Amino acid sequence: MPAHITLSRLSFSTPDGTQLFSDLDLAFSRQRTGLVGRNGVGKSTILGLITGALVPQSGSVTIDGTIGLLRQSLKAGAGETIADLFGATAQRDILARAAAGTASAEELADADWTIEARLDEALARFALPAAADTALETLSGGQRTRAMLAALVFADPDFLLLDEPTNNLDRDGRDAVIDLLAKWRGGAVVVSHDRELLETMDAIVELTSLGATTYGGNYSFYRERKAIELAAAEHDLATAERRTAQVEKKAQQTRERQQKSDAAGKRKRAKGDLPKILLNGRKSAAENSAGENARLASRLRQQAESDAQAARDKIEVLQHVTIAMPPTGLPVGKKVLTLDAISAGYDPAAPVLKDVSLAIAGPERVAITGPNGSGKTTLLRLVTGTLEPFAGAVSVHVPHALLDQQVSVLDPQKTVRDNFLALNPASDEQACRSALARFKFRADAALKMTASLSGGETLRAGLACVLGTAAPPQLLILDEPTNHLDLESIEAVEAGLRGYDGALLIVSHDRPFLDAIAITREMALA
Repeated sequence: MPAHITLSRLSFSTPDGTQLFSDLDLAFSRQRTGLVGRNGVGKSTILGLITGALVPQSGSVTIDGTIGLLRQSLKAGAGETIADLFGATAQRDILARAAAGTASAEELADADWTIEARLDEALARFALPAAADTALETLSGGQRTRAMLAALVFADPDFLLLDEPTNNLDRDGRDAVIDLLAKWRGGAVVVSHDRELLETMDAIVELTSLGATTYGGNYSFYRERKAIELAAAEHDLATAERRTAQVEKKAQQTRERQQKSDAAGKRKRAKGDLPKILLNGRKSAAENSAGENARLASRLRQQAESDAQAARDKIEVLQHVTIAMPPTGLPVGKKVLTLDAISAGYDPAAPVLKDVSLAIAGPERVAITGPNGSGKTTLLRLVTGTLEPFAGAVSVHVPHALLDQQVSVLDPQKTVRDNFLALNPASDEQACRSALARFKFRADAALKMTASLSGGETLRAGLACVLGTAAPPQLLILDEPTNHLDLESIEAVEAGLRGYDGALLIVSHDRPFLDAIAITREMALA
């Protein structure tokens, strides 16, 4: 029987009682499946239930085959090596004893004589400049992710479970993950917002508040189907709303006819020219008819309103958030930023950046690219003034703002409203609420604690607080803005940035994102 993973009638709630899903049925076969959905909908929870790290409140998880999980981060223990991560230390010890002539007959019989070659092959596949004895604590974040990928391939499971595998990876690391999955012939369940990666999938499963829907194709096919579904839902809503109006109109016409009939009956009763028993019979029949008409109208109205609400709920899931960017007033060609022969870093004897120059004029959009460790974040720190150069000069000629991955400009213990007013003390309550509304923080949404927001909401709140004023900064600096955002939020941010008329300086490895916001040029750091 082919390897498979089956989730049957699964229900799960978070510790605070929020229900993520109920009676969920979902199956993964031996193909590559992308699992997508808004942040907080339960994607990583699905992986936790499959691995057994989480226990469902009801339902069951059945696994036929072996699984290998890529964690989002790796905390290395003291002295832990790459060989430990691969689970190869015991076998390597046997080979070492065999080479020294101290291995027992039983050990020699169980020895894996190919393990060193397979270790080297796995490390080379992910371009890891390290050996099996390398301590994990000496690896960078990106190198640790590559090491975990290499360990997965080395174990050769039936299913790969990957949770945001391209986060914190440079271009080469992302390419390694994409290449791995493009060539993978086993099963894979991939939680990701990386559209390049999702294009290599055989199927997309979207998790929403309405349940799980499977689309048999890659990301492009999924987006096409979603557009068709949105158009159908909008048509259904328009039809349901017309039916509601028609039901109400017909009910009103029936009431008016009944009122005329009742009035005629009262006039005849007043004249007294018909027997009383006949008048009473007509009155009773009229009352029964009116009651039946009211009950029928109520049932039709409830059905029409139910259909309309179902269509609204579906549209809410399908429809994308859009945000509006106010104008900055940056003139075309105005000098925005100048870096002149910069050398900088954290050790004057070994600068990260050497003799780097850059000039940006409005409204250029410049992407800083390069492998991890090449100095991208160092360059941003120079621009924002948190780091001084060893040599050269930095000049920022216009008001600017930085939004990093953590959106640290915001205080997590304040509401969105309070953050806006703290960052823009000249704004009054009306200006604050108006600005936040443009970024979809209306009414009570503006009073949410920042710590409770999803990743996408946090970035949107950051944009609102730094760009929502009457005079927004003319240079916006973004550091890996799409990390940890869901696809819905990425597309909303892309739409907003396309409407921003200031200059952009962006560090990102997300090629579709850079293409979507129309980068005008790139500066590659080695």
